[in-house]
Amino acid sequence: MQFHHHGYVSGDPRVQPAAGVGINRPAELPDEADVLIVGTGPAGMLTAAQLSQFSSVTTRIVERRPGRLAIGQADGIQTRTVETFQAFGFAERIIAEAYRITETVFWKPDPADPSRIIRTARTPDDPAETSEFPHLVVNQAPVLDYFAEFMANSPTRMSPDYGFEFHSLNVADEQEYPVTVTLLHTSGPKEGQERIVRAKYVVGADGARSTVRQAIGCTLAGDQANHAWGVMDILAVTDFPDIRIKCAIQSGTGGSILLIPREGGHLFRMYIDLGEVDPNNKGAVRSTSTEEIIHKANEILHPYTVDVRDIAWHSVYEVGHRLTDRFDDVLPEDRGTRTPRVFITGDACHTHSAKAGQGMNVSMQDGFNLAWKLGHVLEGRSPETLLTTYSEERQVVAKNLIDFDKQWSTLMAKKPEEFEDPSELEDFYVRTAEFPAGFMTQYAPSALVASPEHQHLATGFPVGKRFKSAPVVRVADTNPVHLGHHAAADGRWRIYIFADAATPQTSQAGTGSPTERFAEWITNSPESPLAVTPSGADPDAWFDVKVIYQQDHTSVDIAAVPAVFKPTVGPFQLTDYEKVYAADPSADIFELRGLDRGGVVVIVRPDQYVANVLPLKATTELAAFFAPLLQPRRQKELSSVELSGVPTSRSTTTPSALVDR
Repeated sequence: MQFHHHGYVSGDPRVQPAAGVGINRPAELPDEADVLIVGTGPAGMLTAAQLSQFSSVTTRIVERRPGRLAIGQADGIQTRTVETFQAFGFAERIIAEAYRITETVFWKPDPADPSRIIRTARTPDDPAETSEFPHLVVNQAPVLDYFAEFMANSPTRMSPDYGFEFHSLNVADEQEYPVTVTLLHTSGPKEGQERIVRAKYVVGADGARSTVRQAIGCTLAGDQANHAWGVMDILAVTDFPDIRIKCAIQSGTGGSILLIPREGGHLFRMYIDLGEVDPNNKGAVRSTSTEEIIHKANEILHPYTVDVRDIAWHSVYEVGHRLTDRFDDVLPEDRGTRTPRVFITGDACHTHSAKAGQGMNVSMQDGFNLAWKLGHVLEGRSPETLLTTYSEERQVVAKNLIDFDKQWSTLMAKKPEEFEDPSELEDFYVRTAEFPAGFMTQYAPSALVASPEHQHLATGFPVGKRFKSAPVVRVADTNPVHLGHHAAADGRWRIYIFADAATPQTSQAGTGSPTERFAEWITNSPESPLAVTPSGADPDAWFDVKVIYQQDHTSVDIAAVPAVFKPTVGPFQLTDYEKVYAADPSADIFELRGLDRGGVVVIVRPDQYVANVLPLKATTELAAFFAPLLQPRRQKELSSVELSGVPTSRSTTTPSALVDR
């Protein structure tokens, strides 16, 4: 975490001074907003948290409940999501309080006595070691609280507007605020009264029964739900030996349980198979009592028993797999003639079973994908066409999720005798581990993702997939760090320069090594993406450029490192030394990620996905990649209002891109 470069900070350095729209932010919901988000679930809160870093953008998030969520339904936090939490600055805190999954245990009928269950297999949770972060279980509510804290500490001083329910919307493209939204007060003295808000963009993060989805004419299509499960978060006394380990349990008497230990050491969740549902009488299964669910659980667990002492939360649901036809308000016949104004995210777009722990995780990645694009368009960094990529990218991910969940939930519901191979369930779990962990997402080539023409130069950073961190050593202070952990959710592109074999030398500009020639180009060329950085702003305001040398840190003369990797920032023009890294001899990033030692440029999007891999000399290709993504604002002197969210040497406020966690 970096601070003090705008003056001495006394107090919590995570609290950034108010800037832009955060100065004198109105407590009441305003009549107009740049972005109006409907729903404070995981997708909505991450979207709001990312947008809170764009301090010239007015974002409001409304929720029909009168206050914060006390207990949430979702609880599985996949490792890709923990990586995302790191970018928002609270991964360590949530890891400390969560339950960590390290193994999954499989229980099946005893061949000698099928009425009893026995332990048959153990599998490591992350056999491929896809991430340095753990797989966690923690209630959804504190996740939302951490995002709320991040928003409140941001320059925009965002906080949810509780007590508003979405009613309807109308889009009139010719207006400055083209989306007119009708809300209803749900509590307080104005309960039942209408409230009109006009917005430039609306995000529907309002769940599986989304009224925003209905308002833009999107439809859910897919399998109807005909298999029911009871789910309970309970405190209980049991003689089942693996009660504190994630378990997939199949009984010989019929029925299955997915057991998920919860945070705190005592609470655990059970998904209990209630069998097929009569499609003509679904109300019967939905009214299944907790006593019946507990009785069913004890039947499945035989010879073990569970004595339930307290039920924190319970529900009955049917498994269905449904996907919307689009994720925004642009009809297929209108594609290419207008850009979206209304978007839907999370459960509003895709519904599936809860047993793979995907709903909250995929929903948050929807929000991460969309939010930075909205911020870039609204700040004038990028053209509006950028927003068309949201539906294009995320609908494919949702389709893959539903296909996976169909397989997993079908296997979980099968009876043991129906498996051709007794180890089919655990084999599938191990074989597909990277998918639920969140690491199989790979965006196809587009305006935002280059073709993998130069993939051989960096085989460990697949283009279109998330940037997989690795150990390095920070040269200035000799600290071993993870490279990816220093990419905050601040809306900036990352440009990682993996240097050629030469050490930095003091030389004439453009006459040194390939790394030094690249540094000279990206600093001075009018075709460089850095050329669009607003005049008066810090040089790394929109692009975070870092260098990683092949040598160990003792061999790198930081005084000879090109200036672009040591930008001067803040009103005192202090040198930022934390963008210069060296390989860690004990875990060489060049070896770990298959990096060509002739020098490689890896471009990473603000949502942490690799956008392009290029050789150092391919400056023309780099310029061509960024050209359609950037508005032509070269050499433009911006007003103080436009600079409110941009690091600048003239400002005494902490900017949106200040904290480099």
